[in-house]
Amino acid sequence: MKLGIIGTNFITGQLIEAASHLDDVKPTAVYSRTEEKAQEFARKHGLSYTYTDLEAFAESDYIDAVYIASPNALHHDQAILCMKNGKHVLCEKPIASNHREAEEMFRTAKEEGVVLIEAMKSTCMPGFQKIQENIDRIGKVRRYVGNYCKFSSRYEAYRQGEVLNAFKKELSNGALMDLGVYGIYPMVVLFGEPHKVQATGTLLDTGVDGQGTALFTYGDKEAVVSFSKIHNAYAPSEIQGEEGSIIIPDISTPDGMTIKFRDGTEEKIETNTVYPPMFYELYEFKMVIKHNLRGSIINAPHNSLVTAKLMEEARRQMGVAFPADE
Repeated sequence: MKLGIIGTNFITGQLIEAASHLDDVKPTAVYSRTEEKAQEFARKHGLSYTYTDLEAFAESDYIDAVYIASPNALHHDQAILCMKNGKHVLCEKPIASNHREAEEMFRTAKEEGVVLIEAMKSTCMPGFQKIQENIDRIGKVRRYVGNYCKFSSRYEAYRQGEVLNAFKKELSNGALMDLGVYGIYPMVVLFGEPHKVQATGTLLDTGVDGQGTALFTYGDKEAVVSFSKIHNAYAPSEIQGEEGSIIIPDISTPDGMTIKFRDGTEEKIETNTVYPPMFYELYEFKMVIKHNLRGSIINAPHNSLVTAKLMEEARRQMGVAFPADE
């Protein structure tokens, strides 16, 4: 599979490193708005082709599939262009600015007969599979806590008066979109769509959220997701059941989990995380294409659409509106 890359940031570098562990996935080309960045990235990662024209990139015979890691506001148009040119797409989370865009993207994938998968690495990792295998052992689940608060280096620049992409609403950014999705997406995979959403947040001068909390109500359980780019938090995430809890140190990269049972005993959850975290989403993408499936079972279209719907409602309650919503 010849893989084209959109974006020249550190995430795309990690994806290429993950691809080095797959013999039948070869990154071949990169698109950037500037020739200088494209050439620099291609030299660094050994890519053969560079593009600054997105249509030429999408039409290229040197590309079978595309990994998109551009700003959130660009995902929709770039993915649709690539899919209409017969390219499979692995699109970085969050897959779109809002639910409408996500629906259009998955509808296009179906119409064009190509694969579209949201690149949520955590749910494809062996650690998440171990959570799914062990969740029945903690009895009836009563609460899910997804906690991801990480002080952004870009916020340091923001405090000095420089607004970088991470805090621009025109790019559909903010703490919920960047970090909150890590708590919401696995919740949806595990428990489905909740009945009710209640969200609050702290808005910055640019109109995006710096931090926030969302409460999701299910019939027999609740979920609390906390997210921030303006402070750190060191509390783990947790799935709390009547007979015990699964402690998850890092919800974005599930590994090193522990089950703490109500009787006081503890048990480590052994995982087999051999490869870099992004390897597993790329492997899933490759296997879905190889077996001619329409979508992933793990990062299924339904999970992405529900997540997009929940995040849009949470933003509405927090007062975060993107140009893409209009």
